Amino acid sequence: MGERKFDLEDRLVKFAIAVLEICDILPNTKAAKNLEHQLSKSGTAPALMYGEVQGAESRADFIHKMKLGLKELRETRITLRIINEKPIVVDNKVVVALKECNELIGILSKSIETAKANRVA
Repeated sequence: MGERKFDLEDRLVKFAIAVLEICDILPNTKAAKNLEHQLSKSGTAPALMYGEVQGAESRADFIHKMKLGLKELRETRITLRIINEKPIVVDNKVVVALKECNELIGILSKSIETAKANRVA
């Protein structure tokens, strides 16, 4: 069997879809509507920003754009935690999305760290 190529864009797109699926199952309450609005924006932004990252004009621009995606993922993680810990909705999709969000934060953090190290080298 061939080696599976790691594709960050695919993971970010799948994560955005998972976030939108969570938005669709949130109840029709004031609190849930507020969180849905925040989650739909911050949870899809990293996938959209990744297109910007791929077109970065310099290493500094790459780092800056990756940091913006990381910021959105951190916001998403907190929103998912609120949804899970309140709980606004009880669904395994939230737990799975939280796990993936944490993994994506780790990947982007490491990528930024590597780019910074290569900038100095």
